[in-house]
Amino acid sequence: MPFPLETDRLLLRCFRSTDLEEFHAYRSDPRVAQYQGWDVPYELETAQAFIDEMKNSQPGTPGKWFQAAIELKATKTLLGDCAFHIMASDTRQAYIGFTLSVAHWRKGYAEEACRRLLDYLFGELNLHRVIAECDVENTASYRLLERLGFRREAHLIENIWFKGSWGSEFHYGLLEREWKKA
Repeated sequence: MPFPLETDRLLLRCFRSTDLEEFHAYRSDPRVAQYQGWDVPYELETAQAFIDEMKNSQPGTPGKWFQAAIELKATKTLLGDCAFHIMASDTRQAYIGFTLSVAHWRKGYAEEACRRLLDYLFGELNLHRVIAECDVENTASYRLLERLGFRREAHLIENIWFKGSWGSEFHYGLLEREWKKA
């Protein structure tokens, strides 16, 4: 198994039982959950079930999301998570996603974690294409995707019923050759 993955400051690793408190805390923050697929309050039992599932999942299993804990190496603090989902219908393509606790926003951690994840996806798993989606109001996320070299391929208007209203999304793509060229 290739995990953990390292950067200068971060460790992308499998979730552990000891992550429960910090994981539950950031998943319960309305600011973190605003553009995510879960609601607050985020139940402790849901957090426990998630961690139990992720502890036993294997990265790169087609059709399944794999979420890696993002740990700050210097303090062993859980900052958030980043994820990928290799498509079952085309195993050379994957979706990615990322979540960080508010206390760790605007410090470059999400970009650092995503850069390492993309190196892994393109360099070690030999993917052809990585896809990301985000709410059009989630400025920080789409700016991050663009800094990483993703190309905005679509602006879908009111395409998703999300948290009680119609939402619009940006869809992004990045090819292996684009990543390697950058």
